[in-house]
Amino acid sequence: AGHATVAGACVTILKAFFEMFEEDGATERAWPLPAFVARFTEGAGGNANEGGELVPAPEPASPLTVQGELDKLAANVSIARNMAGVHYYSDYVESLRLGERVAVSILEEQAATYGERVSMSFTSFDGDTVRVSGHAGAAYVDVDAGGVRIPAASWYGRYAA
Repeated sequence: AGHATVAGACVTILKAFFEMFEEDGATERAWPLPAFVARFTEGAGGNANEGGELVPAPEPASPLTVQGELDKLAANVSIARNMAGVHYYSDYVESLRLGERVAVSILEEQAATYGERVSMSFTSFDGDTVRVSGHAGAAYVDVDAGGVRIPAASWYGRYAA
């Protein structure tokens, strides 16, 4: 699914370049903008779909985070194609992962071109912590899956048939 692959790649790049966690490294950074929901008004003839206005959303059970909103954006782009009948659920999941891996390979390739040390990390769609680092011609991908270190080659091919 092309849309899902691109969404996975773009969101992965954003998560890698922007800070997703607070200074403690464990607390996810809160979404800085207010959330809104549509409030519909009853129109002429009792039509409830007369349009409406945006009003502040009620406080969610768990606070919105930057990473959560980026993951939701990727999911919405991907799932919308499923609802249209163009793709299956498995296309959504696998294409996000494919886009993520394409993005990591691009980040890895670029990290090797910097003269000074560069490192960035993010949480993958599967919940793994992925760190891409590089310096003067060499680059590395480290994956931590819940306290278990996974070799980069295994992570890249984890879901291969």
